[in-house]
Amino acid sequence: MNIQWFPGHMTKTQRMMEENIKLIDIVIEIVDARLPLSSRNPKIDEIAGSKPRLLLLNKADIADPDMSAQWEKYFIEKGIPTLTVCSTGNKKLNFIFNKCREILADKIQKQREKGITNRAVKVMIVGVPNVGKSSLINKLSGRKSAITGDRPGVTKGKQWIRLDNGIEMLDTPGILWPKFEDAEVGKKLAFTGAIKDEIMDIEELACHLLVFFRENYPERLTERYKMTDFEDMEPYDMLTLLGKKRGFVVSGGEIDTERAAKIFLDEFRGAKLGNITLEKPSDFEL
Repeated sequence: MNIQWFPGHMTKTQRMMEENIKLIDIVIEIVDARLPLSSRNPKIDEIAGSKPRLLLLNKADIADPDMSAQWEKYFIEKGIPTLTVCSTGNKKLNFIFNKCREILADKIQKQREKGITNRAVKVMIVGVPNVGKSSLINKLSGRKSAITGDRPGVTKGKQWIRLDNGIEMLDTPGILWPKFEDAEVGKKLAFTGAIKDEIMDIEELACHLLVFFRENYPERLTERYKMTDFEDMEPYDMLTLLGKKRGFVVSGGEIDTERAAKIFLDEFRGAKLGNITLEKPSDFEL
């Protein structure tokens, strides 16, 4: 699949981030725990430069917990402070700011020695679309400061959010990068909804995801859709079988594969197929 999607507002967002980075003490980069490397925008490294960084593996509640533990270890071993979080759960996330202050301990101590004690810690929140930035910000701020939605492109402009604990957060719209050199990265982002479905061939996308499930979580297809004997099927035949099992039959006995594709993608994104991680550290060892 040749996926390219870089709306004008993403160029504007990138420029805005570049202009504001000098004001920032630490960058919190949010990635999807289901695809921690594929959901890291390489542009963020360029923009953040040498600024301290904290990586959050978000959506841990719908990712494979064993894989999340492996990914956290993977990044920490590479010298990247990392936490596994869920922005939609009931658990308080104050430990994120505690970690930020821990990372900035030397800088804060130097400020105190100069008599600067009340300066706010300025945090920039970044990540690709639909990774859960707005939900995280609302949880951290304790109010609905940011608009949320289960689709990319909900946050349109920057906004500073001042908290009572001496933190100022800069929320930014999600940005992808102009071209995916690796088609697999584009596919995995599309699976999770980081790329708008409107520009995708939904049936083709669902076929690719079905192949992934067949190779990694075949039992989930059997449990959810009562699918059997699909080991040697062509991907489109698997989609047809799924549609048949769900009763998506139209006039003439044809199977509505488009509806089947939409349902399958929606149920994957809604964790109806269980906790799934799309990539593991060993995939990238070489």
